[in-house]
Amino acid sequence: MSRKPAAITDGVEVLFDRYYQGKPARVKQLGEERANNEIARGVRELRTQARLTQAELAKIVGTTASVICRLEDADYEGHSLAMLRRIAAALNQRVEIRFIPLQQSA
Repeated sequence: MSRKPAAITDGVEVLFDRYYQGKPARVKQLGEERANNEIARGVRELRTQARLTQAELAKIVGTTASVICRLEDADYEGHSLAMLRRIAAALNQRVEIRFIPLQQSA
């Protein structure tokens, strides 16, 4: 009696295999999208924890609410380290940057 291969039940694994496996440009793009999303969520979380509106944070930082809105958008790619530092300082935080080695795909 032959055994059937184990079924892949993890949807994320299926999607990765189908759309990213063996496609370095797509893997790179995915990493960039994840970074943009992490920054956007971080800015929004800090702002909401401080119980500030986008307009209130913008006033403290010396910018406009539309700039804060863009920074909280996961699709925004124009993050400025200087602006992130200004936001962090306004919220009694600091920006930390880490360099992480890229994982080699098989």
